[in-house]
Amino acid sequence: MFTLNCKGRLLIIDKPIIMGIINTTPDSFYSNSRKQSVDEALRHAEKMLNEGATIIDIGGQSTRPGSDQVGVEEELNRIIPVIETINKHLPEAFISIDTYYSKVAEETIAAGASIINDISGGTIDEKILSIIATNHVPYVCMHMKGKQQTMQQNPQYKDVTKEVLDFFIKRIGDCQKAEINDVIVDIGFGFGKTIEHNFTLLKNLSVFKMLGTPLLLGISRKSSISKTLNISTGEALNGSTILHTIGLLNGANILRVHDVKEAMECVKLLDTYNKV
Repeated sequence: MFTLNCKGRLLIIDKPIIMGIINTTPDSFYSNSRKQSVDEALRHAEKMLNEGATIIDIGGQSTRPGSDQVGVEEELNRIIPVIETINKHLPEAFISIDTYYSKVAEETIAAGASIINDISGGTIDEKILSIIATNHVPYVCMHMKGKQQTMQQNPQYKDVTKEVLDFFIKRIGDCQKAEINDVIVDIGFGFGKTIEHNFTLLKNLSVFKMLGTPLLLGISRKSSISKTLNISTGEALNGSTILHTIGLLNGANILRVHDVKEAMECVKLLDTYNKV
């Protein structure tokens, strides 16, 4: 069991929980996650909470491979109104912000966010660690090899599991030095990794339990599914469900998903199975 301090609210993870995705962007890889008006984002957040989500993860720029970075101000303009509206109308939600900018982290926490989800693991903007520590919020530390624009151009590892594990051992140490109390580890499926790397990491996910942190699985509708099955992203729900189930069996504590209802069905069925 993990107990995380989210600005004074306790997030207790005594069984797997769901993080639902909302992208306030025009170019995220899965079109159904794009909610560019405040009202649309609020309705979708309410739907996901009703379906069983605990955390709503809001992103103001696409982090798909090859995507271009947007500036801090543009990212803030996209997400601050959504955060404030969800915080006002759905106060039970834990709001996570998908960003690697320290200024975005600081201003979104002030607006009502209580978790920061950084795809760079603090390697793009080192100041983000001090912002996390000062505001006493959990930090999702993700592994990404290379830069966002080029990371999928022939990524190489001698031993992907060992190299990613070594990265987290170092970064968790850095977080502890910065006095960050609650770290969540995200392997970073699809971020500087081939399909084989992704499946190897999924198979070895339980190795990362040695880190003593919650494990976040972010594999929903990603290209490892669509390319393996030769289908579109829109057709990748069944594949996502299968990999979510494998991830849960291998120790995932948080599923970051586009489809909350189906992910919750995985959690409930596996919970019933484990009780027999």
